[in-house]
Amino acid sequence: MALTLYVDTARWRAHQKQVQDQFPGMIPVCKGNGYGFGHERLCEEATRMGADVLAVGTTYEAASIKDLFGGDLLVLTPFRRGEEPVPLPDRVIRSVSSLEGVRSLVGARVVIECMSSMRRHGISEQDLGQLHGAIEDVRLEGFALHLPLDRPDGSDAVEEVIGWMDRLRAARLPLHTMFVSHLRAEELARLQQQFPQTRFRARIGTRLWLGDHEATQYRGSVLDVTRVAKGDRFGYRQQKAASDGWLVVVAGGTSHGVGLEAPKALHGVMPRAKGVARAGLATVNRNLSPFVWAGKQRWFAEPPHMQVSILFVPADAAEPKVGDELVAHLRHTTTQFDRVLDA
Repeated sequence: MALTLYVDTARWRAHQKQVQDQFPGMIPVCKGNGYGFGHERLCEEATRMGADVLAVGTTYEAASIKDLFGGDLLVLTPFRRGEEPVPLPDRVIRSVSSLEGVRSLVGARVVIECMSSMRRHGISEQDLGQLHGAIEDVRLEGFALHLPLDRPDGSDAVEEVIGWMDRLRAARLPLHTMFVSHLRAEELARLQQQFPQTRFRARIGTRLWLGDHEATQYRGSVLDVTRVAKGDRFGYRQQKAASDGWLVVVAGGTSHGVGLEAPKALHGVMPRAKGVARAGLATVNRNLSPFVWAGKQRWFAEPPHMQVSILFVPADAAEPKVGDELVAHLRHTTTQFDRVLDA
């Protein structure tokens, strides 16, 4: 009786192969909760697909993954002077986003992040004059650009990369490898065609592991079903049942990430209207669960518990039975499953 991640392995791997073919030299990303699959599973998949480098989020992730993946590990979070030292093997590559960072990592393998229109991390154009001397003391693996997903101003991602390539070349810095994120396959191909002497390596996580939504599915097992009549009290807060129906205890609670949501960027009138409606219903303790039964998402009977959720299924729907599984629409990057089963 568990919250289970079902993986259509053949379909999932076919999608991985498609992405790998579209992005030659791709670097898989394994960070956070391993995109819902876990670090061990993604390390196995990266090894199976022959990746020579795996990108991770932090030094702590690199330390926990180093025995699961035999290739190089690229830490995406930039080095900061004064950070807690974490013992790591020489095959770990550090990202740096400042002159100070480059100067502090003497002898280390580094990728230098350039400031993109993301405005998050990166050296500036003004740093380039001093960078030439600083890189003599490190083992430079290349430069990196982390690009935005959306471009409402109509700007061109390829032109942004070319702009940085021109600046680096003007500063007489090596252009043998550029690490890039969030480019489309045709954009990467344009760059590779224009700069045949440079190797472009796309760092890809979400598109690689989660790009085929039909390849994976979460399901929670029904643990108990109790019939209630309108007005019956139930639960920690002794609320009243709004109508006749069933209280359904299903595997999957807050410790799994059920009921937890990361903020989303909403575009358009309809998504915003739905968000306002959901917020309004929440003020009267009406919260839609991610669990689906008889073709509909069902309401939480009360806020989800640590490991289970209690749903209210009205009497006009079919009665769930213990052992049934309810499909759950959960966000992979915030979900912890009890088990994973390959189809």
